[in-house]
Amino acid sequence: MDLAVTLISLGLLLLVGMAADEIGHRTRMPRVSLLILCGLAAGPSGLNILPPDLTGIYELLSVLALSMVAFLLGGKLSRINLHNSGRVIVIVSVSAVVVTAAIVSAGLMLAGLAVGPALVLGAMATATAPAATQDVIRQSGARGPFTNVLYGVVALDDAWGLILFAFCLVFAQVAAGMDGGGVLAHAAWDVLGACGLGVAIGVPAAYLTGRLRPGDPTLSEALGVVFLTAGLALWLEVSFLLAGIVCGAVVVNYARHHSRAFHEIEHIEWPFMILFFFLAGSLLHLDSLKDLGLLGAVYIILRLIGRVAGGLLGGRLARMREKHRFWMGFTLVPQAGVALGMALIGAEALPQYRNEILTIAIGSTVIFELFGPPLTQLALRRVGETTG
Repeated sequence: MDLAVTLISLGLLLLVGMAADEIGHRTRMPRVSLLILCGLAAGPSGLNILPPDLTGIYELLSVLALSMVAFLLGGKLSRINLHNSGRVIVIVSVSAVVVTAAIVSAGLMLAGLAVGPALVLGAMATATAPAATQDVIRQSGARGPFTNVLYGVVALDDAWGLILFAFCLVFAQVAAGMDGGGVLAHAAWDVLGACGLGVAIGVPAAYLTGRLRPGDPTLSEALGVVFLTAGLALWLEVSFLLAGIVCGAVVVNYARHHSRAFHEIEHIEWPFMILFFFLAGSLLHLDSLKDLGLLGAVYIILRLIGRVAGGLLGGRLARMREKHRFWMGFTLVPQAGVALGMALIGAEALPQYRNEILTIAIGSTVIFELFGPPLTQLALRRVGETTG
């Protein structure tokens, strides 16, 4: 009976996803937000009608969905795109991360939070939600120089954020009178190990895929590479997102016989994304908003300011068009799993500030998951690169 209920639920969720897609096209509301709202209504904060077995597979679905997103983002870092926009992508992504972390950390300290948790939350604020951003781009049919830069910025943003988070966590532990050496070593392994794994799988994949049947890789080949990379990353305890981005970038740049290395993934990605966003919504708890308090509200406002200011500064330094530099920060507002992962690590490293860190992280995630995608869609529309 449990299996039957789970299969019925999966079927209904996929149909809900189709409905969200259609409603999104008709109303211009991001289907990501619609799916999250549906999940919120069906989860514990709403009707609480989802079977436990279904929510139990969220971790597996999130890894599968985000791994596909990571490879597709890595595929955007081709030589052509990097030649045309590489300088802009690096400058804007670094600026967005550094400015956001600085504004959030400094603002929280001024609001009365201790140095340690302020540094952790500042670094956490740099994380984005690549899956939500990419889906909004795809739904709106956005194309153009601004969109190309956004793809690259989203691909690099979390990488810079993880590096910055490692240093902030070390300083936070030192400020609290603890030894931060172990955290720095773990973070170095997380980033460098992920990059090494991406290269180790990407190089042979670039030359071997698409050989049995000449042309682009088949669906089985593409998924095999994606799942192998994700599985090894989890086994080695490195970032599977970063490993997927690096592997995708290596394949797209070194596979001379491919024209669209991971095109087949795009055909099956959406069903996984439906389940991912719906279940992500079902796991959100509105009660966490009640616990945010003044510091939580300050964090949300500071992060919004940091994103916009970081995009403005990066765009100015990279000499982007004035309209593009203004709206770039708004596209980087969505925030989800990576930020929560940082928060959990920060709470473990600074147990005396566990409640403050997790309360702000969970509560703000509810806000940014719901309202981030519409801001991204608005920005894409304002720069004039949407078709729908």
